[in-house]
Amino acid sequence: MPKIVFITGATSGFGKDCAYKFASHGYDVIINGRRKDRLQHIADEIEQKYNVAVLQLEFDVRDESAVFTSINNMPEEWKQIDVLVNNAGLALGRDFFDEADTDDWNIMIDTNIKGLLYVAKAVSQLMAANKSSNIPAGHIINMGSIAGKEVYEKGNVYCATKFAVDAISRSMRIDLMRHNIKVTSINPGAADTEFSLVRFKGDEQTAEKVYEGLTALTGEDVAEVVYYCTTLPPHVCVNDLTITCLQQANSVYFNRK
Repeated sequence: MPKIVFITGATSGFGKDCAYKFASHGYDVIINGRRKDRLQHIADEIEQKYNVAVLQLEFDVRDESAVFTSINNMPEEWKQIDVLVNNAGLALGRDFFDEADTDDWNIMIDTNIKGLLYVAKAVSQLMAANKSSNIPAGHIINMGSIAGKEVYEKGNVYCATKFAVDAISRSMRIDLMRHNIKVTSINPGAADTEFSLVRFKGDEQTAEKVYEGLTALTGEDVAEVVYYCTTLPPHVCVNDLTITCLQQANSVYFNRK
């Protein structure tokens, strides 16, 4: 029976690349996102290319009712989830604290913290119910950020949400240990995806400057690391992993060419 991976925010960036990565290794894939057309395109492509099954779940992770209803109403055969990649998240704006848009704050908090919590709770309950003598009962991978390790100028609330992901991952690891559920936090540095374009609200010129002079991480790089963490022996768990490109030391220091 194929293993099942559930990926939130699967219509672009890390989530999309994780969907293709796991499918290439024979996983059946549950993909979540808000954009129905993208979900359909990705599902069609994965099914044709890798001959695996794909279940599409169209909901916004910020909507608590939609999260629990969608997950709990999945067909029974899809509830045997082996891996959750809790990826849905975003940054909006990069402004001084006193000049920031509070709407941006609320969207980031609702998506990066609350959305992650809702999905993790719903899926962890399924994993706990599926618990058997096998170890692990499941593996939850929360997508953090290097911004959750070190605050930088104009990062304020985005950094705060990713610090929260770090704390949530630590507490989940303690609380879910009794169910033999692994919890891993993956914390990427600068990665050339749609991230900055979303952050700067479609301003392509500003978004491109973020990666100027860098050979940044790609979505494929991060997907490779995420998948690797799921391939280790059953008794081994990578708790926390920060990855950057060679030209990035931390949230602040870069060696741009």
